[in-house]
Amino acid sequence: MGGHGFRLDMAHQNGAVPGKAGNSPCDPGAPQGLGSAAIEDRVAVVTGGNRGLGLALVRALAQRRTRVVMATRSLDRGWAALDLLGDLADRVAVRQLDVTDQSSVTRLTSWVESQLGRCDVLVNNAAVLIDDERGSLDVDLNIVRRTLETNLLGTWRITQAVAPLMRRHHYGRIVNISSSLGRLSSMGIGLPAYRVSQTSISALTRMLACDLAGDGILVNVCCPGLPDVSIGGACSAVEFTPSADTAMWLTTLPDDGPTGLFFRDGEVIEW
Repeated sequence: MGGHGFRLDMAHQNGAVPGKAGNSPCDPGAPQGLGSAAIEDRVAVVTGGNRGLGLALVRALAQRRTRVVMATRSLDRGWAALDLLGDLADRVAVRQLDVTDQSSVTRLTSWVESQLGRCDVLVNNAAVLIDDERGSLDVDLNIVRRTLETNLLGTWRITQAVAPLMRRHHYGRIVNISSSLGRLSSMGIGLPAYRVSQTSISALTRMLACDLAGDGILVNVCCPGLPDVSIGGACSAVEFTPSADTAMWLTTLPDDGPTGLFFRDGEVIEW
C-alpha cells in the first residue's frame, strides 16, 4: 500500500494503509496505569483525523511514539493527509469510519482489537456544523437530527465500542472535542442544532466519566479554541482558532487526573 503506515503482523483489509485540573465529579478509583505497556505500544484512535485539529492531534500523538489510527470517512483524504506527516506516517494507519453507521464503527473496533490488541486513547473529533441562519423556532429539525446523529450519537456510538478495549487493560483516556458555544451559562442565538449537540456532548462526558470511574479510564471534554460567531446576512458563520494543546494534554493525564470536566486552554470552565 505504497509503504505508508505502521507495520502489522496480518495483512490489512478494507482499504487500510499498511505499515491544570479541578476536582472530578466522579471518583476515578485507585490508579491502575498502563501496566506493562510501553509508550510505543500505546494505541490511539482519532476520529475525523484527516484534517484540522484531528490531523494536528494525529501528528502530536505520533510524535510521542503512540501508534495512531487515523479514522476518516474518506480513505482517499486520509491517505492524502498521511503524506503530510513525513516520517511520522510510519506510526499512523488510515481506517475508514462513519460514526453514524454502526457497522462501520464495528468494523473499525474489530480491526483495532484483532490487529493492535488494545486502545488506550480515543479522541472524538468527528463533527458537523450544518446550521443556517435560522434560530431555534425556525430551524429545520432535519438539520437538528443530522447534527445530533453525527456529533452526539456518533461520539456515543464509537465510545461504546471502544470502552471494552480500554476496560480490558484498565486504562484509557477519552477526549471529546466540543465547543464553548454549547455552554448553558453563555447560551445565545444562532446555530441551534450545533449548540444543542455540543451541550449534549458535555452531558454525555459527565455520564461516561461516572460509568467508567474505577476502570482507570478518564473522560473529559474540551474546547480547542474560542469561537467567533457572526449571525445575519445569508448565513450564520462560525470560525474557530483551534489548538491541540489542551486535547493533547488530556490524552496524557496521569492516573489520578481529572475526569468528567470541561476544559479550555488547560483550565476547567463551567458548561
